[in-house]
Amino acid sequence: MNSISPHLNLMFRACEKASKVIIRDFGEIENLQVAKKGPRDFVTKTDKRVEEILVEELTKAKKSYSFLTEESGKIENKDKDKIWIIDPIDGTTNFLHGIPHFAISVALKVDNEIISALIHDPIKNEIFFAEKNNGAFFNNHRIRVSKKNDIEECLFSSDQHGLKVIFPSLNMRSSGCSALDLAYVGSGRLDGFFHNKINLWDIAAGVLIVQEAGGSINDYSKYDDNSINIRAASSNIYNKMMKKLVNF
Repeated sequence: MNSISPHLNLMFRACEKASKVIIRDFGEIENLQVAKKGPRDFVTKTDKRVEEILVEELTKAKKSYSFLTEESGKIENKDKDKIWIIDPIDGTTNFLHGIPHFAISVALKVDNEIISALIHDPIKNEIFFAEKNNGAFFNNHRIRVSKKNDIEECLFSSDQHGLKVIFPSLNMRSSGCSALDLAYVGSGRLDGFFHNKINLWDIAAGVLIVQEAGGSINDYSKYDDNSINIRAASSNIYNKMMKKLVNF
């Protein structure tokens, strides 16, 4: 692996600090105070605190950068074209139910292009990261998308709507954590991922990881940041998957 950029190094440090809060609170899940935020979606004290830590740590080194976060929305600073995109806990429902499948997702968008990405699963201690034109990595090892050609042998992930509409034409799972789904596509654990009306902070980091691992992504820039239809898969399978999704 080539040396990482100062941006990515900063993301590592911020996520390391924030993950300590997640690990502590996950062990005391029954004591968390929660408030309903929307269908199947909750805000927790942990969610808010993790976001605060990430924003604080990233701002220390890059005071002029702007933010787009799940909890606070847009935070505009001097550099409006340099934006940290943060989901403090992607997979909040899993977290609240004591299911150890969730992640911190952080991406840096510069001039409308994602250039750095990090997804940290604190419970499994797994870190997926990528930088534009520098490859994708899992715990410091280079990763590549799956090389399967037979779609019948592939495994895909989506939300419950995707599962309902597409299954059983594809072998599918629904994990409840889009960031890790995309990271898993990048590392070959999954072969594809698709989801409608998803937020940018759920997918920003994962999209770059898939691309830098040799995968294919649809053009999601035409959608609003809070209503994106995303399609991601290994390059060998992408077109075959898209044919299955023609009515999705």
